[in-house]
Amino acid sequence: MTKSKNEEDEKLIKNVTEKIETALLISTYHGTPSKPICEEHLDELELLVKTYGLKTEKKIPVAIRKFDASIFIGKGKLQELIDISKENNIDKIIFDDEITPAQQRNLEKAFEKPVMDRTEVILGVFAQRAQTKEARLQVELAKVRYEAPRLKRLWTHLSRQQGTSGSGGGGAYLKGEGEKQIEIDRRIIKRKIDLLQKELEEVRAVRDTQRLSRTRSKVPIFAIIGYTNAGKSTLLNALTNAGVFVEDKLFATLDTTTRKFSLKNNQEILLIDTVGFIRKLPHLLIAAFKSTLEEALSADILIHLIDSSHPMAEEQAATTYEVLKELGAKNKPIITVLNKIDKNPSPSLIHRLRMSYPKNVQISALTHQGFDELEEMMIHELSQQRQMTHLRIPQSNYALVSEVNREGHVLKQEYEENDVLLSVEAPIAFINKWENFKIEEF
Repeated sequence: MTKSKNEEDEKLIKNVTEKIETALLISTYHGTPSKPICEEHLDELELLVKTYGLKTEKKIPVAIRKFDASIFIGKGKLQELIDISKENNIDKIIFDDEITPAQQRNLEKAFEKPVMDRTEVILGVFAQRAQTKEARLQVELAKVRYEAPRLKRLWTHLSRQQGTSGSGGGGAYLKGEGEKQIEIDRRIIKRKIDLLQKELEEVRAVRDTQRLSRTRSKVPIFAIIGYTNAGKSTLLNALTNAGVFVEDKLFATLDTTTRKFSLKNNQEILLIDTVGFIRKLPHLLIAAFKSTLEEALSADILIHLIDSSHPMAEEQAATTYEVLKELGAKNKPIITVLNKIDKNPSPSLIHRLRMSYPKNVQISALTHQGFDELEEMMIHELSQQRQMTHLRIPQSNYALVSEVNREGHVLKQEYEENDVLLSVEAPIAFINKWENFKIEEF
């Protein structure tokens, strides 16, 4: 009897310990035609929240007719949401939109429970997923910057610190009431930001050295970019057996992985798997992860992976281009890869994507379908970016010989009297620059 009672107690303790907190998800929209899009956004937020470690209890699309600066949504709707929250014993309220620190304080007071926005959830997911020192530092920096303007809500219960008297006894009067705790914390936050930035600069110096080394190797670089969960790591694994962690969750990997790969024509290339993009990717994270995202800038060609089976594939593709634009990489050569065709995506959606992104190929990273076509397009794109040429350069112009060796891949080099003969593969921009020294094959 005692044993049975102990087992029941242990089971009860285990259930309490393992209880997953529940969340009420809220997204706003303007006008009835926008409601389906709002509902899709809620589905994505649910996946984010699941990745974060919460269970979605309710998803509510809220029509906004008049914006309320203090509570974000209307007072009538707020009361309705408070009632839903109480009826369902909700633990956390999560908004798909970014809310201001003041709105967050007012909403928490109204709901009497924690209120988060999309940015805070994404920061939380990034914090859980960061593996390398650089990723952890980047996430920590973004979190500290996010929390800085929200310090006030942490210290509203504290009064001013009292000044302490000096040996003369009049110190307290001269110092006044002292500083608010928030003012002390702001200085602590500033010091923490400075320290994190310094550490990041040191780590980034190593990344820059690695990037420079890759550039000097003259091996063409392809960066796989795209919306989170589009299948980037799966594609890298399928092509190179990279063994990158893959999971059907948002931001399964945050750190870039680089692997060598030989195309069908024996051309050796480097493939880089980059961190996924997402709608409303917080600017704090774009700034913090700039060095990681800049892997896309260092690449010769981008492979833009789109989950063609996703109903919001067009919006996701547009989001990727927006982030590229923000990074200054939108003019890079891009191959669009429509992934997950094994999931039988909508023919009309595929047609629209192909019309929007003409340089495209359809694949399944999971089943390897379409890989031959992908490789052929990669080879073709490389041929458009680089060309073979033969040069005769006077030894008196040896600075140009050094430039050719630096910017191109020299396949053959010979000397004839006072000239240097070179067979080189190089970017077209440089080949055009060397036009006056071109010769027939030697």
